[in-house]
Amino acid sequence: MRSFSERSTVGRKLSGRFVAGMTVEDALSACEAVNREGIAVSLDSLGESVAVESQARASAEIYHRLLDAIQAKGFNANVSAKLTQMGMDFDPALAERIMGEIMAHAAAANSFVRVDMEGSELTEPTLAMVERLHAQADMQGRVGAVLQSYLYRTEADTERCLGQGIRIRLCKGAYKEGPTVAFPEKTDVDANYLKLAKRMVASPVFCGMATHDEAIITEICRFVGEQGIAKSAFEFQMLYGVRRDLQRRLAAEGFGVRVYIPFGTEWYPYFMRRLAERPANVLFLAKNFFRN
Repeated sequence: MRSFSERSTVGRKLSGRFVAGMTVEDALSACEAVNREGIAVSLDSLGESVAVESQARASAEIYHRLLDAIQAKGFNANVSAKLTQMGMDFDPALAERIMGEIMAHAAAANSFVRVDMEGSELTEPTLAMVERLHAQADMQGRVGAVLQSYLYRTEADTERCLGQGIRIRLCKGAYKEGPTVAFPEKTDVDANYLKLAKRMVASPVFCGMATHDEAIITEICRFVGEQGIAKSAFEFQMLYGVRRDLQRRLAAEGFGVRVYIPFGTEWYPYFMRRLAERPANVLFLAKNFFRN
């Protein structure tokens, strides 16, 4: 099935809509095109849960290439990486060393690294690592975390990160989690998202509101206008190929917008995991496949 999907016309069309391509060069071309529309980018090399150090190092090398290219070409872009891509599953100390090297490179290139969040079992280890990396000399503001509004703990994690000046990317959450750790009802997830988003945009820490939910976006825009919060105090973040019309509209209105661009040969397992984790993602992708 994977082989057929990766080689079929439908499979290539699907990957071309939501994934920038297979190579670093494909990702950089997509980045350049998005930047021309006045929209920033976060580049993500697809892949998770490597099993040996050589794979972790190979994953890291892609990020070093991206950081060099972003600096050389003057792109408005940063990078996003998963800790399991860097060996977190089998050697957390290795993952921390590798992320530290990527961060040091980003600092030298005047760039930024977003450490993506994965399942809830990794929430605490991931946040703790981000805190340690962020606390290093000259690394403040060079590394950020991702928080998920469907987790009960996220309100406390928000205060924890903001108190240290750690930049947050707020999303709803894509992994399937049980009711002991996450809100089971969408209305509660959405309400928590808005509550936390308002806290973040009103804070002095530059955060990213990662959502395609137009009702939530409208409320955030209303809130910042009512409170006199500068549009430059935060940014909206969206996925490559999803709600491009909304991305352009917000950028035209003067809001910061950043598009998350995934790329790489691991696009098929990336999609399958996302669809398996939350069946609602199937409808979400289908609806956006035909939108501008």
